[in-house]
Amino acid sequence: MTQTPPGAIAPDLALIEQLAHGAIAGLPGPYRAAATAIRLRIEDFPPPEILEAMDIQDPFELTGLYEGTPLTERSVSDPPHHPDVIWLFRRAILDEWAERGDVSVQDLVTHVLVHELAHHFGWSDDDIARIDPWWE
Repeated sequence: MTQTPPGAIAPDLALIEQLAHGAIAGLPGPYRAAATAIRLRIEDFPPPEILEAMDIQDPFELTGLYEGTPLTERSVSDPPHHPDVIWLFRRAILDEWAERGDVSVQDLVTHVLVHELAHHFGWSDDDIARIDPWWE
């Protein structure tokens, strides 16, 4: 009987969440504290209502989603709102990871998370590149 190498087992929801929290811990100081205030939701697939609202037929097309009001669009006079949420969709992330074959799961989770944080913080492509140079 052959033993399955540890790296061959697909990460579960808890490990994806752990990797996402690790990515937040690795953010530059000014962003780290603000990012910890955003709720993380790790699911295998997006709920049907999200897919419908985004007019997405294939749930494997969505690796992550920011749900909230970007900081650049908020005003101090705005009424309190629901907490911002970043969704990470495990199955789509793992599918992309397997198709790529050239990045670690940690790097891909970090990349998806940073992309969603960019929506929250209003980061430019240059900001994203400084924070997440994942292609290097």
